Amino acid sequence: MNIFALFSSRIVAAIETLGLETKDGAALDFARLAVEPPRDASHGDLATNAAMVLAKSVGENPRALAEKIAGALRGDADIAAVEVAGPGFVNLRLSDAFWQARLADILDVAQDYGRSAIGAGRKVNVEYVSANPTGPMHVGHCRGAVVGDALANIMGFAGYDVTKEYYINDAGAQIDVLARSVMLRYREALGETIGEIPAGLYPGDYLVPVGKALADEFGQRLLSMAAETALALVKDRTIDAMMAMIREDLAALNVHHEVFFSERTLHEGNGAPIGAAIADLTLKGHVYKGKLPPPKGEKPDDWEDREQTLFRSTVVGDDQDRPLVKSDGSYTYFAADVAYMKDKYARGFGELIFVLGADHGGYVKRLEALANAVSGNTLKLTVLLCNLVKLYRDGEPVRMSKRAGEFVTLRDVVDEVGRDPIRFMMLYRKNSEPLDFDFAKVTEQSKDNPVFYVQYASARCHSVFRQAAEQLGSMPDREAMKAAAHLLTDEGEIGLVRKLAEYPRLIESAAQSMEPHRLAFYLYDLAQAFHAHWNRGTDNPDLRFVKVNEPELTRARLGLVRAVADVLTSGLALVGADAPQEMR
Repeated sequence: MNIFALFSSRIVAAIETLGLETKDGAALDFARLAVEPPRDASHGDLATNAAMVLAKSVGENPRALAEKIAGALRGDADIAAVEVAGPGFVNLRLSDAFWQARLADILDVAQDYGRSAIGAGRKVNVEYVSANPTGPMHVGHCRGAVVGDALANIMGFAGYDVTKEYYINDAGAQIDVLARSVMLRYREALGETIGEIPAGLYPGDYLVPVGKALADEFGQRLLSMAAETALALVKDRTIDAMMAMIREDLAALNVHHEVFFSERTLHEGNGAPIGAAIADLTLKGHVYKGKLPPPKGEKPDDWEDREQTLFRSTVVGDDQDRPLVKSDGSYTYFAADVAYMKDKYARGFGELIFVLGADHGGYVKRLEALANAVSGNTLKLTVLLCNLVKLYRDGEPVRMSKRAGEFVTLRDVVDEVGRDPIRFMMLYRKNSEPLDFDFAKVTEQSKDNPVFYVQYASARCHSVFRQAAEQLGSMPDREAMKAAAHLLTDEGEIGLVRKLAEYPRLIESAAQSMEPHRLAFYLYDLAQAFHAHWNRGTDNPDLRFVKVNEPELTRARLGLVRAVADVLTSGLALVGADAPQEMR
């Protein structure tokens, strides 16, 4: 239950009893009415701006209107107090009985608490990572992998029909360079001395086992084949090897895509899928023959003053039209994007989300334009850009990986600090903000390390269960906990239930705003509230969770701990991390 949506409907119903009329006779517009937690918790549990957004249209003073609304709400049995504040906010304080009933709700559904139907089964494609298969994943891919994966998890939990997709860039010049690089390692595996890797080829040691595997499979035979035939075989084997490595790296980060889409399939049959997509856009009036003006500033060496086949992307939102065919007759990289967008649309997706690095900002307008052209403005497209991640160890920049040759690999980071710290900390800043990742800090066991602090709260919950089972002989079941929930009246206990009750709204808002970092922040706040209440019990024995001489109160408090554990487990699973039962 989203209590904010619940009280929004109750407030609308209360306002409708007042017989208010707009000055122009139109119906009351509740679109801007909001129900939120007040900025200052001492002001109550909920606050609404209803009076301020309606006052002008009904011709009343906002504060006077707020008093009328407050009066209409005072008859609600779940509302303990109503106050008008500031220019016309209406603050509500809810009854203990209402919060006790919310605890029972959580215990009813356990880790499904917070699951929503707000997505209404809408088909959403989330494409993320999509790195060129030319080597191991580097740390630059890590943030996009986590942001995309966590967002897909959250949206699925909120009722969207989500597909996680990886676009394999396995066509183009970089794949030719990769194949030539592996061919060199193949010759090395046969015993040749290859010397220093020539400039322009991939130097990393990760290609050594690929060359050895080719030597084991083909022996000397590749050397006697026609160069084009040999290179085609090397490409196939190398792409397979690189994707196997990438899948392993992603799996180590608990990232699992459902669809791996190969760009090469778009080039099959002399690029028939691309040609068909361009023909479709031509029929819709989005393709023409023309010349592009030279770019501002210095002309690039490859700029051509010639008539080209162009996508009329400026008409649908882009800043310039885009070429589709090169001077040699081959398709541009963007032409493959046209076919890929058409393929996604044909698969029935109504919403597309791309998670890209910050250096891809220039792609946003052209992707939006392409989605509009392909779908007739029916596709919703969102591009999330992930800012840079800087690696440190005790404040000092981390050096590059020897295995990769040029960068720190994702696997290096996973192997050193573990999956969970990476997953959580990559979400502990909004994706558009730069992020500093310090190996020492993310493995530190302290309140200053958010992932430890949240997981420690989970471990503490389970330590309470072990203590209860030992002292009581067994743990009470959820029904017994629910039946005793009415005994929870302490301010700290009610405060914890209040924080738990925010979870459904948090899930919906994180999904709708496409901001998965909100979940990491919420989990930290929940852990903080739980640790604070734990510490109160340390100082005051009357507040401890297990009181052997008061079995019913103990059942109620164990229900509270169980609910905290359920939400922590649910939230951490969406993040992609574990909720440990003990910390070592």
